[in-house]
Amino acid sequence: MKSMTGYGRASAAISGGTLTAQVSSVNRRSFDLTVRTPGDWESLEGEIEQRVRRVASRGKINVDIEFAPAKGRDEVAWNDTTIGAALDKLAALADARRIPFEPTADLLWQVANSQRVAAETPAAAAVRAELLGVLEEALRGFAAMRAKEGEALHVDFIERIGLCRRHMDVVAARAPSVAPAYRVQLLKRLREAGLELDVNDERVLREIALFADRCDVSEEITRFRSHLEQLSGLLRSEDEIGRKAEFILQEMGREANTIGSKANDLAISKCVIELKNELERVREQMANVE
Repeated sequence: MKSMTGYGRASAAISGGTLTAQVSSVNRRSFDLTVRTPGDWESLEGEIEQRVRRVASRGKINVDIEFAPAKGRDEVAWNDTTIGAALDKLAALADARRIPFEPTADLLWQVANSQRVAAETPAAAAVRAELLGVLEEALRGFAAMRAKEGEALHVDFIERIGLCRRHMDVVAARAPSVAPAYRVQLLKRLREAGLELDVNDERVLREIALFADRCDVSEEITRFRSHLEQLSGLLRSEDEIGRKAEFILQEMGREANTIGSKANDLAISKCVIELKNELERVREQMANVE
């Protein structure tokens, strides 16, 4: 089991600077990847996505690739010819549009800085191998964190499934006594009302039979327990379980609601309330499972 929340980061020194890859994710029903790269490295995004998909199938995932030039590279990257050419183009454009053009120190800095940044960033092909290596290292940390949090979630799920099973055991033990208890109460109310009807009176027997049929929750208990075993088996699986578990939990909630509405018994109603609380806690946590 893996959580959809994770983080991984790795850096490596390469020619001209330092390359850093950072991967983070939060829960999302589908796979949603955002990749940010410097310069013209967009051509590497396809390979980046392939590697991310090897370790994650769901979640909102952000991959940030950064390149920091080595200290002292700023001066090396200055190119007077390139900067002069850029200013000449601006002057020509201004002249063509009949706009007064008077270069300032601030404009000179902006042009020079833009040219410097372009010169500092190496070509995508030149850094491909190093970038993918750094990314793989970041993804290992990312996957390890998701697995570790998944283990903690798994422990919590097992505990809560045990609570659900115990609550349902109480319901199953109590359910057979609901109809006989109703029979006793019905006869008591009839006597209190001054109606001395025989226990074997057809009308009494019919009323008790109808009540017993209405409050019979044996099928719901069986289905709930079946869903519970499916969920337990799913938690032991190494495959993606999030979507399947959400469906099973939805079905378990329906069975619990039906039991609560049909049972017509205070003790069972209390168990159903506790049962639904546990299911809601599991559902909230399951939203973060891949």
